[in-house]
Amino acid sequence: MGTSKDIDGSASVPAFYGKELRWRREAAGLTLQQTVDGSFYGASYLSEIERAQRRMPEDLARHVDQVLKADGFFERRCEDVRRAKRGAHAEYFAPVAEAEKRARAIAEWSNALIPGLLQTEQYARAVIHSTHPLDLPEEVEAKIHARMQRAALFEDPKRPEYWTILHECLVRQPLLPPGEMADQLDRIAALARRRRIVPQVLLWNSAVQPFLGLPLMFMEFDDEPPLAYTEGSFHGEIVEDPALVKRYRTSYDRLRAAALPPEASLAMIEQAAEEYRNGKQRD
Repeated sequence: MGTSKDIDGSASVPAFYGKELRWRREAAGLTLQQTVDGSFYGASYLSEIERAQRRMPEDLARHVDQVLKADGFFERRCEDVRRAKRGAHAEYFAPVAEAEKRARAIAEWSNALIPGLLQTEQYARAVIHSTHPLDLPEEVEAKIHARMQRAALFEDPKRPEYWTILHECLVRQPLLPPGEMADQLDRIAALARRRRIVPQVLLWNSAVQPFLGLPLMFMEFDDEPPLAYTEGSFHGEIVEDPALVKRYRTSYDRLRAAALPPEASLAMIEQAAEEYRNGKQRD
């Protein structure tokens, strides 16, 4: 019972939910495994919910309510936790931001925008103003803060392994004034120099065409199946079917094979940053 003190229920709605879950489970004298027996989930999954690291799926909440005789408490509170964990992220993206923290490896193909994990504050602001022009200033700032917080995962020197393929237009066609665009490319180069990311650039004249109009993200985990994610300006879709994820990944690997090698890509990115800085960017 003493381990319950490890959870500060006042920290957030998910922490309160997780603490209540652990208290009721331990009061019933059940282990994590005994609580999930008969469901499709493992003990480690439930443990992460108790520690506010995962959201409770509705089907698992219903199962837990039955096992702990909780009279529907956990299913009723699922929506509260979902909204709290979403924060400033779009509803469709919140599970992706949550999964990034658990990922062992992340791979992205970006055709129209520099990936959110790599964006500077100025770049993120420009994107948000373009896609959500009616947002109030405080809403814009909340979204920027949430995006910058995602990048904290690069503070870990080893996890996740991150690989990104950028279309050449993201390097050559500025979304920002030259100085700010130089800062954006400098950020990508700095992460590459720190060996936290591996960037590749897919040239304009590449013969490989599949999914050129579709951004893709893949995540691999230590103890759960990989997933894929794709999105448009106002929607996103998580793909979890293993066969479909594999097909998407094969196409991604073909794009990666067609892109410039990492060393040449980094050189292009750094050269473009210097050109922006000196006002000599190419047409």
